[in-house]
Amino acid sequence: MTAAQGLPRSQSRSRAARQAGKRLRAPFPLRCGAILIDYIVLVSILVVSTLFARMLGGGAREAGNSAETAGILITIAVAVLNLGVLPGLTGLTLGKWATGLRIEKNDGATLGIGRAFLRHFIGYPLSFALLGLGFLMAAVSVHGRGLHDIIAGTIVVREGSL
Repeated sequence: MTAAQGLPRSQSRSRAARQAGKRLRAPFPLRCGAILIDYIVLVSILVVSTLFARMLGGGAREAGNSAETAGILITIAVAVLNLGVLPGLTGLTLGKWATGLRIEKNDGATLGIGRAFLRHFIGYPLSFALLGLGFLMAAVSVHGRGLHDIIAGTIVVREGSL
């Protein structure tokens, strides 16, 4: 126990770390939930646009083709905004915001758009190409960083209570 506070040393350290603003690494299941939310948003846009295209006649009519093309373009635009621009400026995607997580550089600074694009559009495909081992690294590593985090020099941390 520490003499000053009357608390066990481990509780004293964790409380002091939180008060000092030390970042708490994000748990792997929460990270999985965040990316799942992000991808559900993207797939939902495609599903709605496909249903709309089918109501307009599908591939048999010009309006159906245009609606499908518009849906694909909107999905790509939302993916770029949600997975590249938004985290680059704020450290949050829609999924990270919903789960209370934040992406930061290793030193705690804001990502920047270039690093966010590197993380998601280069690091994620490499992690997939390695049969998911790049993602599994986040579950088993001490610092909770996946291959995409190592490539971009980032870490995913808990935001705290919202």
